[in-house]
This record gives sequence, structure tokens and C-alpha cells, in this order.
Amino acid sequence: MNIFLKSLLLTTLFITSTFAQETVSKKDTVKEVVVNKLEDIEAIEKKRKELAKKEKKRLVVLERAKKIREEKAKAEMLALEKEKKEIEEANEKIEEEKKVEEEKQRQLLFQIDELKKRIESIDVKLKDNILLKRYSNYDAYRKISAELSELKKNIKKVKNKTEEQVYHLNNKVRIKENELELISEYKGSPIGGLINPPEIENYEEITNPFGIINALSYIKKLQNNKKQFSSVEERISELTNLLDEKLFVYLELYNLDTHPDYKDEITFLDKEKKDFNMVLEIVSTTEEVYTRKIEQVILETKSQISNQVEKTFNIALIIIVLFVIAFLIKLALKKYFSQNENYYMTNKVINFFVVFFILMVILFSYIDNVSYLVTILGFASAGIAIALKDWFMSIFGWMVIVTSGSIHVGDRIKVDRGGVEAVGDVLDISLFKITIREDITLTSYTTNRRTGRIFFIPNNYVFSEMIANYTHSGLKTVWDGIDITITFDSNHKKAQHIAKEILKHYSKGYTDITRKQLSKMRNKYQLRATGVEPRVYTFVEPHGIVISSWYLTNSYAALVLRSTMSPEILEAFMKEDDIHIAYPTQQININRTDSAYGPSRKKAPKDLEDEIISR
Repeated sequence: MNIFLKSLLLTTLFITSTFAQETVSKKDTVKEVVVNKLEDIEAIEKKRKELAKKEKKRLVVLERAKKIREEKAKAEMLALEKEKKEIEEANEKIEEEKKVEEEKQRQLLFQIDELKKRIESIDVKLKDNILLKRYSNYDAYRKISAELSELKKNIKKVKNKTEEQVYHLNNKVRIKENELELISEYKGSPIGGLINPPEIENYEEITNPFGIINALSYIKKLQNNKKQFSSVEERISELTNLLDEKLFVYLELYNLDTHPDYKDEITFLDKEKKDFNMVLEIVSTTEEVYTRKIEQVILETKSQISNQVEKTFNIALIIIVLFVIAFLIKLALKKYFSQNENYYMTNKVINFFVVFFILMVILFSYIDNVSYLVTILGFASAGIAIALKDWFMSIFGWMVIVTSGSIHVGDRIKVDRGGVEAVGDVLDISLFKITIREDITLTSYTTNRRTGRIFFIPNNYVFSEMIANYTHSGLKTVWDGIDITITFDSNHKKAQHIAKEILKHYSKGYTDITRKQLSKMRNKYQLRATGVEPRVYTFVEPHGIVISSWYLTNSYAALVLRSTMSPEILEAFMKEDDIHIAYPTQQININRTDSAYGPSRKKAPKDLEDEIISR
């Protein structure tokens, strides 16, 4: 304010001075004006001071009022802040309590979820438990029994019943009785028939070695029955533990959440657990008794097996002694028999008596009454003669084949039946048939024109049909022949010599093998003609001289050697000028000749050939 007044005064002085310079003539007027102005200024300054003083007082008052208001506002702000702080603290406390409560609720829900998960895991284990399924049948039996009793009481209580009412009530009773009959197994047992162990069957005394196998099977069956019943006890014990665990979990769950369903489940589980505890006690006691009984029966059976093994060992020892005695007798007699035929017959007699004595030992060891055997064999023979003749004849044929050793697996045989010839290797000798596989042989080439087939020959053919064995008793070679016809004017002696040399060259190995094999067969058969060298025969036939060459070859590959030697002999014959191959021909004599065998062998003139061709 002072600055403003000073500025105003200076401005006024400036203006006044300006006017003074411009109007010198008006100096007095200016001076007067200046004086007036100064007075006015003083008055104004005085008034200004008064105003400034008042303003200062007013400002002091305002400042005090402002301070008072500020203090009051500050006090109010402090009060508000304090109140706000108290409210915030209260809200924080409430929020904290709320969080604590929510945390408790979350923990409670978490515990409940965990318990429910445990219950679910236990239920998964109990889902396919057969004992619980059986217990449900037991529970159903009790409920149906209670309903049946209630129906019977209602029938007695109701008076003045109509026929329709009586019929419906009786029909319901019959239905319930049928339902009870279907599950009658669970009348007194929560697990039905499993509470009773498998029955121990009475086993007959072991009287022969074959009974040992049955006895071992019987022991195995008893052990399996024992194991099976013990497994029932283990399953019941495991189930009881699971029910205890489930009941404990439900009790914890009920303490956290008193839902009525949980209480009903606890009641049912407690009853179920008590029932299975009762069953477990019964099964445990029964299992102990059953185990002792089985152990007793097993010991008795093992004792019988031991006795039978000892008896069988003694019989086997007797049989071995008989074989040793027979072998020593054969060895001793072989020195005193010079002819193989006598030794062969003696060998057969000794073998017969050995088999006879073995049969007698076995017969009197295992058959209490021999007359029973004779009677049974008589009836069996009559039955065989009447029915199943072919089958039993095949069985007897199999016995003959096996005991005689006439045919073995791997032998090459020939069977002739109804004009059909089959040559092949034996694949199998079963109880009813011989299986052979046809191979490429001379029979296939000349007769069948096909091969590779599988033939099934009944065993009874050994009694009625001819069966040839190419490889019997280790003899792996057979005689095979090649026939080549030469002309009458050929040198047949030279041809015979050439053929024999070729045969010796190619069949020497088979000749040596056959000689050794025939030497071994002398102990079993009476052999007279045992020549093994190749043979060549000469026969006069209508169309020429036949050179028949016979040699030993492999029984399984006769055609191989035949196809090798045939061209060799033929080529050797054709190299000779005085040996000519004969074959059916027709000659026309045109010119006269002195030859007794037809026209000259010289080449005919050219004109004569042309004339013959033109004709």
C-alpha cells in the first residue's frame, strides 16, 4: 500500500513539474496546486496510516482467527485422523478376524476334502471286492427275511380278507421265498459258502506206479485248496483293515461336519465291521483245523508214494537183472554157435522168455486177482470182435510195428493198395495210422506222374496189404537196374563189360556200405544171398539183346545215380563201332542183299534216296 502511495505521489510530482515547465506563467498556480496536493497527500498519507493501522489490526484479528481456525481445523483433523485410525484399526481387526475365520474354514474344507479323498481311495480298493458283494447278498437275505416275516404277520392280522387280497399276499410270500431260496447260501454267513473250506476227498490206496502221478496231483490239489482257503482269510483280514480305516475316516469327517448321511454310514460300517470280525474269527479257527487235516492227509499220501516208489524200484531192479542175465547168456552162447541161424533162433527164444518173465513179475506185483484180468480181457476181446474192429486192428498193428521194429520214422516204404502205389518217407507212426510223404521216385515217373502228396496209411494194413521197406534195419541201399537194348549184331560181351565197369565206378561207395550193413543184419536175420557187387545180365528179347545192369544205390536218391549212369552207359555204347542201340524201327528192302539181317549198311545211292522220298 505504501509503495502504491509513493508511486502515486511521484507521478503527481512528475505531472506537476511537467505542467510547471510548460507554463511558467502559471507558477503560482502550480505552486498552489502543489501545496494543495501536498496537503492532500499528507491527508491521504494520514488517512492511509489510519487505514494501515486498522488494516493491521484487522489482519491481526484475521490472523488470530485464522490461527484459531487452523488450530480448530487441526484439532478436528487430528480427531478425524484419530477416529479414522481407530476405524481402520477396527476394520483391520475385523478383516484379520475374517481372514482367520476364512483360513479356518479353508483348513476345515481342506481336511474334509482330504478325508473324502481317503474315503474315495478306500472305496476304489473295495470296489471289486467279492467279499463285499457277497455281504450285500447277506444283507439282502436279512432284509428279505424281515419282509417275509412282516408279510406273514400281515396275513394273520388282517381279517375279512377277500380272495384277491389273499391271493396277492400269498403271491408276495412266494416271491420272497423264491428270492430267499436263490440266496440261501448266505443264510448264516456274510460271505456265503466261502466260510467253509473245500472238502477233502478220500483218496484210494496207491497200487501201481501210475497211481503216483494221480497221488502227486491229489497232493497238489490239496495244497491249492489250502492256499485258496488261506487266501480267503487274508482277504477277510485285509477287508477288515480297510473297513476299520474307512470307519475311522468317517468318524473324523463327522467330527468336522455333522451331516446325517455320515452318521448313517458310520452305523452301517460299524455293523459291517463287526460281522466281518466275527467271520474272520470263524475262518481263522477253521483254517487252523483244515490245515492240520490237509497236512495229515499229505503225509499219509507221501508215505504211500514212497512205498510205491520203493516197490517200483525193486521191480525195475529185477527187470534190469533179467536183461543182464539174458545179455550174458547171449554173449556166452554166441561163442558156441557157428551158424547164424541157430544163434538167431536162440536169441528169439531168450528174448521171448525175458519178456514173459517181465510180464509175470509186473502181473503178480500189481494185480491182486489174476482171474479178474482174464475175465476183463475176455469181454474186451468180444467187444473188439463186434465193434470198432478197424480201430483196434490199427492199434494192434501199431503194437506190431513198434515191437517188431519193421517200420521206423524216417524209413522209405512202398504201399500197394487197390492198384495205387505210393513210395515215400515215413513222417509219423501214430496209434492209428502211418503218415508218409511221397517223393520223386521211379514209381512217380512210370506210374503216378505226380508226387509230393501226403498219404495216411492205417496201421491194420500190416496184416492185409503189402508194405515194402527200402531202409529196414539200417539198410540204406536198394538194388536198381538200367535196361538198354542193343541190336543182335552188336558185340554184347563188350557191352556187358563196359556196363559193369561203369557200374563199379559209380556204385563202389554204396557197395561197401551195403556190405557192412548186411554183416550187421546177420545177427537178426538169416541171410544167404549177400552179394553186393554190381551185376550185368544179358537177355534176348524180340527186338534185340537187353543189357540189364543192376547196382546198389541210395534208397532215398535212386533216380540221381540212375540219371547219372544211364547217359554214361549210353555214351560209352555209342562210341563203339560194333555196338548199336536197338529201338523199334521199320525197314523196307528195295535192293537185293546177301546180308541175313536186312539191307546193307552202306549208304544208298542218291537217286535211290530221292525215289524213296518221292514214294
